[in-house]
Amino acid sequence: MTAKRYLEQVLDGPLHEFYQEMAEERGMVVYQEDGAPSHCAKSTIGWLQQLSVESFPHPASSPDLSPIKPLWKTLKEQIRARPHPPTNLSELKLAVCKAWEDITTEDINSHMHHMEDRVEAVLASNGGHTMY
Repeated sequence: MTAKRYLEQVLDGPLHEFYQEMAEERGMVVYQEDGAPSHCAKSTIGWLQQLSVESFPHPASSPDLSPIKPLWKTLKEQIRARPHPPTNLSELKLAVCKAWEDITTEDINSHMHHMEDRVEAVLASNGGHTMY
């Protein structure tokens, strides 16, 4: 994803409104990105600064701190386990929505409960790869 698309489709899109709602509801909100080039672009950093969006520091080469990463595997497994795999974009969108609906709060919480271990592993590896 290019920085331009990231700005248009994510930052100016759903993130901006969601971030504002969360800030009103919860007070302090911190946004986390990984080290993808579109996340580190000058235009992205400028957008975040201009709108006073606080970012959580994240090692550039380590996606291990994102609790949503393991859920992508779960989504893919659920889609592949369907009796009739999607054969076009429309079917794929439906399959992804159905798979997402089937992920439980317990599934999400199970990953959240391991975040402390993940942070410790990343610190121990100086931001490098870990077993996660």
